[in-house]
Formats: sequence, C-alpha cells, structure tokens
Amino acid sequence: MTLDFNAFMHAFVTLLVIMDPFGGLPVFMTLTKDYSIERAKRSAHRATRVSFILLTVFVFVGERVLDFFGISLFSFQVGGGLILLILGLLYVLNISQREDVNYEKDIVIPMATPLIAGPGAITAIILLVSQYGIVVPMTAMILNLLIYWAAMYHARHISKVIGEQGLEIMSRIMGLLLVALAIEMIRSAWLNLL
Repeated sequence: MTLDFNAFMHAFVTLLVIMDPFGGLPVFMTLTKDYSIERAKRSAHRATRVSFILLTVFVFVGERVLDFFGISLFSFQVGGGLILLILGLLYVLNISQREDVNYEKDIVIPMATPLIAGPGAITAIILLVSQYGIVVPMTAMILNLLIYWAAMYHARHISKVIGEQGLEIMSRIMGLLLVALAIEMIRSAWLNLL
C-alpha cells in the first residue's frame, strides 16, 4: 500500500501545528525544572506513550463516537475549527488558558493531555481519519509524537541553543498558522455542505 505524499504532508503539518512542540517545550521544562536529567527523560517517555495511546484510540473509534452521539461531520468540523481558532489566538496573544497547578509527583497528565493529545489534536485526528482513512493520519501522528518526544528528551540542550525568546517566537508563529488552519477548516466544511 502506497502512502499519498500530499495527504501525508497535509496531515503531518496539521498535527505539527496543533500539537506545537515549541509551545509545549517551555511547559515541559517548567514542570521538570527540579528533576534530574534522567527523571526528565523518563517523563518524556511516559508522556509520549500516554499521548500515543489516547490518540490511537481516537484514530480507531473517533468516527463511531460521532455516530453514537448523532453528530454530523460538518458540525464537528465547524466546532473543531472554532476550538482550533481559539487555541491559535491564545498562542498568538500569549494568553494562558491553564491554571497554575503544582505537579510535583508526575507531569504525565498535563503533558500527555491536554498539552500533546489535547482537544485540538483529537479533533484533527478524527477529521483526518474521515478524510484520508487510518494509515495517513496514524503515520503523521507517530512522526509528530517522535518529534515531540525528541524535543522533550533534549529540552535542556534545545533551550540553551534557541533560548526562551526563540521558543516564544516559534510558538507565536505556530499559533498564527493554527488560526489560518482553523479558518480553512471552517471554510472547507461550509463549501462541502453547499
């Protein structure tokens, strides 16, 4: 079975922009600032593993969940587009939507969900599966999770090279792309309906 390159690139870039490893990296570093390097790396492994399990579940049962609740793909696409639009605006305007919670024992929950496998990524996975089938979104998801894992695994080194300001700039750019992606998602849903 061959992989449609254009479909793959669309799925890959969509998930990359939504997951935003550059935006998640400062959060990971804040949560693991008192950890040893080895403990931080173990946390990166666990957060990636939990995210993989969560997203894989939605790859295989996401559309069935919509059918069960009687939600049309159009409604889900518009609703998902609105969520992504809000998330993108929060990134661009640097508005925090999370409360400051102390995760001394384990950072897997805030990192795996809602950061990596959050509402935006879950929405995108369901829509990409409906558009391209299972193989393309699954491959794009795995590659994005590997990128996120590598960013967390080498977080301290990346931070020294790029600096906090560099990460901030990259996160803002991702936010702007996310806003554009959300508007395109809503526009596409309306065009398909008409």
